[in-house]
Amino acid sequence: MDDRHSLYLDLMRKVLLFELWNEEDLWRPALFDPRPLYKKWIVDLVVKHLAKTDRRIMEPVRFTDLERQFAGDWPTLAHTMIKGVSLEILQRCCEKVILERVPGDLIETGVWRGGACILMRAVLKSYDVKDRIVWAADSFAGLPSPDADKYPADSGDKHFAIDSLRVSLEEVKDNFARYGLLDDQVRFLKGWFRDTLPLAPIRELAVLRLDGDMYESTWDALSSLYPKLSQGGYCIVDDYFLAGCRKAVLDYREQHGITEEIIDIDGLAVYWQRGS
Repeated sequence: MDDRHSLYLDLMRKVLLFELWNEEDLWRPALFDPRPLYKKWIVDLVVKHLAKTDRRIMEPVRFTDLERQFAGDWPTLAHTMIKGVSLEILQRCCEKVILERVPGDLIETGVWRGGACILMRAVLKSYDVKDRIVWAADSFAGLPSPDADKYPADSGDKHFAIDSLRVSLEEVKDNFARYGLLDDQVRFLKGWFRDTLPLAPIRELAVLRLDGDMYESTWDALSSLYPKLSQGGYCIVDDYFLAGCRKAVLDYREQHGITEEIIDIDGLAVYWQRGS
């Protein structure tokens, strides 16, 4: 990679992570654990009361550069909550499939504010690649309520109750436009994965990035998309540290005889390269 690619993409990652500014000067809407039930009831009551006067419960933003790179924080303004090291791996995988001519498009299932997909599009732009599409698949309305009967591993999952995970399609498109990367090489698949992914007009994939948190979302993405992943392509799983997601990955790999080594990224995410 020459200096042109390196400088542009390094800067892109820093901007996506909001590393050039001090986010600790800000306040954000308080993030509450929806459990236990009595706490959720009290918080909901207070929030509804404050909303009548256009007020909200806020909390100071607290994070360190180390957390933003390697651990977990929920950023207020950054366009991704993916850690810096994981963004670097995503960039490298995208670059490798371009340089090694691995056929196929790039996709993320579960895009939040769009940061990872924006980086994928930036890589294509940097290398002047015009024959690949970046697919952004999301409900753009948060996560589904768990179907514990069909997917017992999702029993008790509370991701569906987290308002900050609901980012509209319009906001994600606006984020792409801010970087000058909203064009016909970006396609959006809006809806639950079980409805959109089986019918998605995707022939081949070179990079498959999963960020669905739950067993159901991970299973649906793998079932519909992994068969389209080209030999030499990369499968990246953001939420492998979550029990439901990890079980879906291991169940799918066992069922389909996938034996490629799972490589840890940061203690949270993993990836592997598809063999023959």
